[in-house]
Amino acid sequence: MSNNSSLPTHPVIAIAGATGAVGQEMLKIIESRDVPYSKLKLLASKRSSGTELEVKGQKIVIEEMRPESFEDVDIALFAAGSDLSKEYLPYLKKYGCVMIDNSSAFRMDKDVPLVVPEVNPEAALKHSGVIANPNCSTIQMVVALKPLNDISPIKRVVVSTYQAASGAGAKGMEELYNQTKEFFEGKDLTIEAFSDQIAFNVIPHIDVFLDDKSTKEEWKMIEETKKILDSDTIQVAANCARVPVLRSHAEYINLEFNQEVSVTDARKAFEAAPGVELMDDPETNTYPMPYFISGKDKVYIGRLRQDKSVEHGLSFWNCADQLRKGAALNAVQILEVLINHEL
Repeated sequence: MSNNSSLPTHPVIAIAGATGAVGQEMLKIIESRDVPYSKLKLLASKRSSGTELEVKGQKIVIEEMRPESFEDVDIALFAAGSDLSKEYLPYLKKYGCVMIDNSSAFRMDKDVPLVVPEVNPEAALKHSGVIANPNCSTIQMVVALKPLNDISPIKRVVVSTYQAASGAGAKGMEELYNQTKEFFEGKDLTIEAFSDQIAFNVIPHIDVFLDDKSTKEEWKMIEETKKILDSDTIQVAANCARVPVLRSHAEYINLEFNQEVSVTDARKAFEAAPGVELMDDPETNTYPMPYFISGKDKVYIGRLRQDKSVEHGLSFWNCADQLRKGAALNAVQILEVLINHEL
């Protein structure tokens, strides 16, 4: 297919990295949302090739990913890491296959749309062969920011993240399990997936440190938010930490607006917003928590209140499953935008 033609109503879809944590979630979501396709190709490394996975009652043999794997593919969901995304993009473009990429490889490229369907779905239709899935923490934040930004432009965002071990993939969750076991057995803890011990600890360090002493994860949240919201004026301060939680990220978000946005108006906006669910009743201790929202698809909001430290301020707590909405679900939603619209 060419990038300027209409996508078939039942396209050929490939998942690159089908055996990884995000690839597995993509399969579950494609099945549960009944995404239409004429053929589904599952691609992975050589060691996984030949094994079978069942999707919609059909057994599909996993193939070793090669350049020619995409010759007959309309759209490829990539969950195989930045290096492979960069290596394979020229081949996908050669075959007219659109890449929806979950890595950070192309997110800040000027001509690559960075898309969250609840926020800027129209951007997906302006691609030139590749569409980027934002960082998981950015996705859940901008889904919450969009309905409030529509009421009054947001002047400043201060976000502190509490990111689960699964943000480092299956190896991150396994390390949290293993270190907890080693801790109770009185053994020395094995540290491989993270910079420091994750069990019974909080690590204020995700990704590499930059020259200004912030981390790349924090930089991603700042720059991606500006790009997705299409704003050069919004100011973003991000502080990212890894916590000993298996799955689903949480964030405290403080906002400053150009004009007053009342708590009442914010509640109404959240209640009407796509992909958002308000769980906010202090009298009954009702608020979202990672353990209870894992496996769910929405962005959950609680602890909504006025921030009295600034003139027009609000504060709230935000939880989402970063393997689903923060990665796999967002990519599948982009796929659905492409299927349902002209390219």
